[in-house]
Amino acid sequence: MIKRAFTSLLLLLTSFLVFAQEKIDIGEADYANQQVEMADAFRADGKIYVVVAVILVILIGLLIYLFLIDRKVTRIENQIGNQQ
Repeated sequence: MIKRAFTSLLLLLTSFLVFAQEKIDIGEADYANQQVEMADAFRADGKIYVVVAVILVILIGLLIYLFLIDRKVTRIENQIGNQQ
């Protein structure tokens, strides 16, 4: 009963968030805009390389972490298989 009431309340609140969005008209000028101001500013200041480097460090760290976890899980699976 409480779970159903909580789910109903959650769905009701979600519907309010959906209707709270403001509609902005998109015109021809928006479709013709080929520039991203933030990226242009980063490129002009040379900060785009810092952003790319940080993203690469994070991705490489995640890949190394996943590789190490996979090795540990494989080692544990082999130990369990040998005990049986």
